[in-house]
Amino acid sequence: MFFLVVLSCIVVAQAQHHGHIHHHNPQPYSFGYSVNDHHSEQHRHETGNGHGAVVGSYGFTDARGIARQVNYVADHAGFRAQVNTNEPGTANQNPAAVHVISHQPHVYRAVEPIAHPVSAVAVPVVHGLSAGFVL
Repeated sequence: MFFLVVLSCIVVAQAQHHGHIHHHNPQPYSFGYSVNDHHSEQHRHETGNGHGAVVGSYGFTDARGIARQVNYVADHAGFRAQVNTNEPGTANQNPAAVHVISHQPHVYRAVEPIAHPVSAVAVPVVHGLSAGFVL
Protein backbone atom coordinates (compact mmCIF):
# COMPACT_ATOMS: atom_id res chain seq x y z
CA MET A 1 0.00 0.00 0.00
CA PHE A 2 2.81 2.37 0.93
CA PHE A 3 4.42 1.65 -2.45
CA LEU A 4 1.21 2.67 -4.30
CA VAL A 5 0.99 5.95 -2.38
CA VAL A 6 4.62 6.80 -3.15
CA LEU A 7 4.18 5.83 -6.80
CA SER A 8 1.07 8.01 -7.08
CA CYS A 9 2.96 10.99 -5.63
CA ILE A 10 5.79 10.49 -8.12
CA VAL A 11 3.35 10.35 -11.08
CA VAL A 12 1.58 13.55 -9.95
CA ALA A 13 4.93 15.33 -9.43
CA GLN A 14 6.13 14.27 -12.88
CA ALA A 15 2.87 15.41 -14.51
CA GLN A 16 3.16 18.82 -12.83
CA HIS A 17 6.82 19.11 -13.84
CA HIS A 18 6.07 18.33 -17.48
CA GLY A 19 2.94 20.48 -17.62
CA HIS A 20 0.44 17.66 -18.10
CA ILE A 21 -1.97 19.01 -15.49
CA HIS A 22 -4.18 21.60 -17.13
CA HIS A 23 -5.73 24.46 -15.25
CA HIS A 24 -8.76 25.88 -16.98
CA ASN A 25 -9.14 29.62 -16.96
CA PRO A 26 -12.60 30.97 -16.16
CA GLN A 27 -14.73 31.35 -19.28
CA PRO A 28 -17.64 33.72 -19.78
CA TYR A 29 -20.86 32.05 -20.89
CA SER A 30 -24.34 32.88 -22.08
CA PHE A 31 -27.40 30.70 -22.62
CA GLY A 32 -31.13 31.01 -22.95
CA TYR A 33 -34.34 29.58 -24.27
CA SER A 34 -37.87 30.68 -25.01
CA VAL A 35 -40.85 28.36 -25.44
CA ASN A 36 -44.18 29.59 -26.82
CA ASP A 37 -47.26 27.47 -27.42
CA HIS A 38 -50.99 28.06 -27.40
CA HIS A 39 -51.13 27.60 -23.59
CA SER A 40 -48.19 29.58 -22.28
CA GLU A 41 -44.80 31.24 -22.76
CA GLN A 42 -41.69 30.38 -20.72
CA HIS A 43 -38.17 31.75 -20.95
CA ARG A 44 -34.79 31.89 -19.29
CA HIS A 45 -31.61 33.77 -20.15
CA GLU A 46 -28.34 33.94 -18.21
CA THR A 47 -24.83 35.28 -18.69
CA GLY A 48 -21.77 34.78 -16.53
CA ASN A 49 -18.47 36.62 -16.68
CA GLY A 50 -16.41 33.55 -15.77
CA HIS A 51 -15.34 35.05 -12.44
CA GLY A 52 -18.46 34.28 -10.41
CA ALA A 53 -20.79 37.10 -11.47
CA VAL A 54 -24.05 35.99 -13.08
CA VAL A 55 -26.95 38.05 -14.47
CA GLY A 56 -30.16 36.47 -15.68
CA SER A 57 -33.90 36.32 -15.91
CA TYR A 58 -36.66 33.76 -16.22
CA GLY A 59 -40.41 33.86 -16.35
CA PHE A 60 -43.71 32.71 -17.75
CA THR A 61 -47.09 33.90 -18.92
CA ASP A 62 -49.99 31.44 -18.87
CA ALA A 63 -53.09 31.32 -21.06
CA ARG A 64 -55.03 33.49 -18.57
CA GLY A 65 -52.40 36.25 -18.70
CA ILE A 66 -50.94 35.43 -15.27
CA ALA A 67 -47.25 36.29 -15.49
CA ARG A 68 -44.04 36.22 -13.47
CA GLN A 69 -40.72 37.76 -14.52
CA VAL A 70 -37.69 37.22 -12.25
CA ASN A 71 -34.53 39.26 -12.86
CA TYR A 72 -31.52 38.25 -10.80
CA VAL A 73 -27.87 38.99 -10.13
CA ALA A 74 -25.46 36.71 -8.29
CA ASP A 75 -21.98 38.02 -7.57
CA HIS A 76 -19.58 38.79 -4.69
CA ALA A 77 -22.45 40.61 -2.92
CA GLY A 78 -24.69 37.51 -2.98
CA PHE A 79 -27.89 36.63 -4.81
CA ARG A 80 -30.41 39.40 -5.47
CA ALA A 81 -33.69 39.04 -7.33
CA GLN A 82 -36.64 41.17 -8.33
CA VAL A 83 -39.96 39.44 -9.05
CA ASN A 84 -42.57 41.22 -11.19
CA THR A 85 -45.91 39.43 -11.17
CA ASN A 86 -49.67 39.75 -11.36
CA GLU A 87 -50.26 36.37 -9.71
CA PRO A 88 -53.39 36.28 -7.53
CA GLY A 89 -52.66 36.38 -3.82
CA THR A 90 -49.35 38.23 -4.11
CA ALA A 91 -48.56 41.59 -2.57
CA ASN A 92 -45.64 44.00 -2.67
CA GLN A 93 -43.03 42.77 -0.22
CA ASN A 94 -39.28 42.46 0.21
CA PRO A 95 -38.40 39.20 1.99
CA ALA A 96 -34.65 38.75 2.39
CA ALA A 97 -32.94 40.20 -0.67
CA VAL A 98 -35.91 39.53 -2.98
CA HIS A 99 -38.20 42.34 -4.11
CA VAL A 100 -41.69 41.12 -5.02
CA ILE A 101 -43.62 43.66 -7.07
CA SER A 102 -47.24 42.57 -7.43
CA HIS A 103 -49.79 44.13 -9.73
CA GLN A 104 -52.56 42.10 -8.07
CA PRO A 105 -54.67 43.98 -5.49
CA HIS A 106 -54.28 42.43 -2.07
CA VAL A 107 -57.61 41.00 -0.87
CA TYR A 108 -58.20 39.58 2.60
CA ARG A 109 -60.86 36.86 2.73
CA ALA A 110 -62.54 35.61 5.83
CA VAL A 111 -61.99 31.92 6.50
CA GLU A 112 -65.26 30.08 6.02
CA PRO A 113 -66.14 27.16 8.32
CA ILE A 114 -66.19 23.70 6.78
CA ALA A 115 -69.81 22.74 6.03
CA HIS A 116 -69.25 19.00 6.55
CA PRO A 117 -66.41 18.04 8.87
CA VAL A 118 -64.21 15.17 7.69
CA SER A 119 -64.74 11.97 9.67
CA ALA A 120 -61.96 9.61 10.68
CA VAL A 121 -61.19 6.78 8.26
CA ALA A 122 -60.00 3.38 9.47
CA VAL A 123 -56.87 2.13 7.68
CA PRO A 124 -56.22 -1.62 7.84
CA VAL A 125 -52.75 -2.86 8.73
CA VAL A 126 -51.41 -5.50 6.34
CA HIS A 127 -49.47 -8.13 8.22
CA GLY A 128 -46.38 -9.77 6.77
CA LEU A 129 -44.61 -6.57 5.74
CA SER A 130 -41.46 -5.23 7.33
CA ALA A 131 -41.87 -3.19 10.49
CA GLY A 132 -42.99 0.37 9.88
CA PHE A 133 -44.98 -0.27 6.70
CA VAL A 134 -48.70 0.43 7.00
CA LEU A 135 -50.98 0.35 3.96
